[in-house]
Amino acid sequence: MKMAAEVVTIVRRNRPGTKAENWCSWVEESFEEMDSTLAVQQFIQQAIRKDVSNVDEILTPPDGQDEGVWKYEHLRQFCMELNGLAVKLQSECNPETCTQMTATEQWIFLCAAHKTPKECPAIDYTRHTLDGAACLLNSNKYFPSRVSIKDSSVAKLGSVCRRVYRIFSHAYFHHRTLFDEYENETCLCRRFTSFVTKYNLMSKDNLIVPNLDESQVLGGESDA
Repeated sequence: MKMAAEVVTIVRRNRPGTKAENWCSWVEESFEEMDSTLAVQQFIQQAIRKDVSNVDEILTPPDGQDEGVWKYEHLRQFCMELNGLAVKLQSECNPETCTQMTATEQWIFLCAAHKTPKECPAIDYTRHTLDGAACLLNSNKYFPSRVSIKDSSVAKLGSVCRRVYRIFSHAYFHHRTLFDEYENETCLCRRFTSFVTKYNLMSKDNLIVPNLDESQVLGGESDA
């Protein structure tokens, strides 16, 4: 009598008490096997864990993937990871020293979180911007589904990109050591720049943080 083959079930869940080195350390899964409405998010996060520096692979969608959903999920992921940079900024970016959201002496950004856009201390601008992005990206009105998104909602992603990018620019020009530490860990700004360039979500004139592979800084004007 033959014994039935033992079925091994892989539980993709971080148990209470999981050590940092074992966090999310389960076997990789193909996109086709990700049977969930959060499959795109899972696929992106899996690619990041595999090699955070392989930006091209992280930004390459699975065959047949809806572009609107792909862009939306990436922007959600960027905002989540930017919270880590925001936490680090709190250690040295305070309202007394960074009274405005600036990048070099030429760029001053107005905060759109108010009824009329106005100047905010840089750390407040950062919090307001990430809070606003989270509210929009989690809005049932504009993004009720994680598998299908209307073109009119996808069109709103560009303005979110412009605003959250300013967090990178302030950190780069005014908190360079902190920026470099976080960038070395995450490659987040390089990935974000490649993302907005690939999908034309921002004007190249507004990408003022130098590309890590280039030495020239681009310039331009900005508003809220």
